[in-house]
Formats: sequence, structure tokens, C-alpha cells
Amino acid sequence: MEEIRTVNINDKNYPKLLKEIKDAPKVLYYRGEILPRTEPKALVRGKSEENCFAIVGTRRCSDYGKQVALEIAGDLAEAGLIIVSGLAPGIDTFCHQAAVERKKRTIAVLGTGLDEKSIYPQSNLNLAEKIIETGGCLISEYPPGTRGTNFTFPQRNRIISGLSLGVLVIEAKPPLPNFGVGVSKKSGSGALITAEWARKQKRLVFAVPGPIHSSNSKGPHYLIKQGAKLVENANDILKELNLKLQRPDLCKTIIGETEEENLILEALKEGALDIDKIIEKTKLPAQKVASTIAILEIKGKVRNLGANIYAISHR
Repeated sequence: MEEIRTVNINDKNYPKLLKEIKDAPKVLYYRGEILPRTEPKALVRGKSEENCFAIVGTRRCSDYGKQVALEIAGDLAEAGLIIVSGLAPGIDTFCHQAAVERKKRTIAVLGTGLDEKSIYPQSNLNLAEKIIETGGCLISEYPPGTRGTNFTFPQRNRIISGLSLGVLVIEAKPPLPNFGVGVSKKSGSGALITAEWARKQKRLVFAVPGPIHSSNSKGPHYLIKQGAKLVENANDILKELNLKLQRPDLCKTIIGETEEENLILEALKEGALDIDKIIEKTKLPAQKVASTIAILEIKGKVRNLGANIYAISHR
């Protein structure tokens, strides 16, 4: 990966939105491009600023959360927003991955140093390199050699929200009773801590609803009750940001070219399924399901979320 560099708060390359927050870091360490190589096409605040948008969520995400993160992050990246997240396992990883797959710029804010031995999680070293290769950036306020602690991760969340026009939460555990008091990890979900920073920084807060019996839905539902904007797709966010780059194709039904393709797409219409469940729902032979799914993947209509769990793709 590229060498670690620094930018001072008084430097012209220091992110402008981040400079606005009360406790902005005096120095940022970074790898990659601190500013975009080309002029961003989605402009909200003027030609001199790039428009970042944060997406965060639980590390132990469901297949539903994975699907939503990949779809919304990818669609926002296509619309010209820079996806900001924390490189953590789970929702963060899928958001960065969605941007990288589309060869779009994304920013990862770490609660550790940026040297390879300190980066957390180590399983995302390859993703970190791809972020840099696609014109993105790794950012930290901590010098090389700093390991993550119960303080550094919640503290870095103010940078994630500070860089961004708004924050979207996809799946998060419910807040603990002392939520909102300080930034200790004891406050509960890191995603909710990021949303709380966003609220204090007067940034927009968004949340994706989920199944009412899932503990991963409790955090977003809490935020929606507190006034966060309910989000079903990327257009809900683009409208709130007053961007004209909305995508009418997001609500279109994905249609197959054969009867077998349509049976599988119909089975996946309500959400991701493992291959055994697809076989059960479509009543097609296992070999036919496997070969048809492979074709749908090549066509970009279906994607594997891992462990042979498939979902409709809107790429």
C-alpha cells in the first residue's frame, strides 16, 4: 500500500466538512487520495467540495443487512457520493466493497494506526489495498503503531460523521440505558454512537427499518422514533440531499429471460435465500437451479452473499 502521509487542519487539503466540527483532529494520517483525483459529479455545497456520505452498521449483520448495504452503498456511489465507513467487519465491509466493485472512491476511517500490523481487522487488508487502488483513502487520527481500544473506535466515529453530509445506519443492536453519555464503548452500538455524533454535528441521520423481532432492527427503529429519516433505497437519501442524480431504475422489477430464471427471481423477490430454499420454492432440479443461478450471476441479476446465499442484484 502507499506510504502514510499527514495533513494538518490548516492545510488546504484538509477535508472541509470535517474542519467544521467542534473537536476536529489537528492532524490526520492517511494513505491514498485525501482529495478526489477528479471533480465529483454529485455537488451539494459547491465545486470545491466532495460529497461524502457515511454508512455504518453492526458487525454481526444478517443476510438482509448484507443485501441492503451492498445495494444502497453501490447505488449512492454510482450517483457520485463518496461512501465513508469504518472498515469494520460486517456492514462497513460490505459498503466499502460495493463502492470498490464499481471502481468508485470510498473512505475508510480507522480507530487504529494505518501501518499494516495495526489495521483492524487484519482480514480486510486486501480490501484496504483495493480502496486505495480505486482512488479512495484510509484515514486515522492515530499515528502508526496505535492499536485499537475501547476508546479509539468510538472516538473515530466522530470523524466518520464529520466527513459526511449524513449518516445511514443499517442494522444495529438497541442502545444501552446510558446511551448518549460520552463516547465509551459501554454506550453500546458503534453505529448508534456514529449517529449520535452526526446529530451533535447537525448532520442528517437516516436508518433502514428491519424485521420487528430481530435485535439488529432495534437500533435503526430507535433512531427512526427519534426522528431519523426512514430509508428503503438510495433515492430516499438523494432526495433529502437535494441531488438531482436520482435513479428511476431502482424500483424496476428484475426480469429473467427464461421460465427458470423468472422462477428463481420470483423466489428471491422477498429477500435473500440459500440455495436449498431456492430449490424448495421453485421446485426445480438442484442442477438446474445451480446452472441458472450461475447464468443470473454472470448477467448481474443475482449475487452470492456468501455461503451459497443469493439475493437479487440491482447493479
